[in-house]
Amino acid sequence: MKKYFFLYNLFALIFLFTACDNIEENDRLIKVDNVIDNIPAGIAKNVLIEDFTGQRCSNCPNGTKIIEQLQESYGADRVIAVGIHSGPFGKLANGNLLPLTTTTGCDYYDQRGVESQPGAHIDRNGAIIYNVQEWVSTVKERLGLITEIEMDVVAKVNGDNIDITVNEKAYGAYSGKLQVWILEDGIVASQIMPDATTNRNYIHNHVFRAAVNGAWGDEFSINAEESKSQSFVQAVDTKWNTDNLSVVAFIYDNDGVEQVVKGKVEK
Repeated sequence: MKKYFFLYNLFALIFLFTACDNIEENDRLIKVDNVIDNIPAGIAKNVLIEDFTGQRCSNCPNGTKIIEQLQESYGADRVIAVGIHSGPFGKLANGNLLPLTTTTGCDYYDQRGVESQPGAHIDRNGAIIYNVQEWVSTVKERLGLITEIEMDVVAKVNGDNIDITVNEKAYGAYSGKLQVWILEDGIVASQIMPDATTNRNYIHNHVFRAAVNGAWGDEFSINAEESKSQSFVQAVDTKWNTDNLSVVAFIYDNDGVEQVVKGKVEK
């Protein structure tokens, strides 16, 4: 089943050779996939950040900045963020949903017992984290893990639909669930800012749009040295800009997310 290993010896060597140097903070961030040569490509652990956010949440842009910094340091293919607009800050005072809020996102909000926003559930491991500064250390820790599952996702617009293929290769047996989501970048919409002003031209990225295979995904299992593929079709909502869509696919169980990948929807 799951075999995570912290790379203690690697980090100990890094510390030994750099302890006497004055190193800038950004230079201390180690990309695991760049320093491991004896592991099959793609087996480094990517990290999923489920960011529970909302257009009426004045502190949520601070969480977005942290995510952007993490993606700049490690790469958006390693740190995969999903902005789940939901909860009270995703609704008008009368209870109607704001444009970026989905009923599925609200279901996730309720199911996780989110207490405030922004709140990040990182790899579905442990509790939701509300202190955005703690997101950094948790993501760095999760990036120091490896997994026995390779994944990739391919998606393309086909008329009014999106054809999606998810591929996996396992180096060890695994059983859990497979989840596939649609995200959209570059959405210009209002956002309450930390200074309490409203920015009506705020650019929202990695916005959760739809769960392709149901809110909780499909049962999934794979044997060691086995390869698998799954195909899905998602109808295109007329509100979506197909130039800015992507697909996130991940497998998870009660211990958290085993692996996650993201692919742009091609046209």
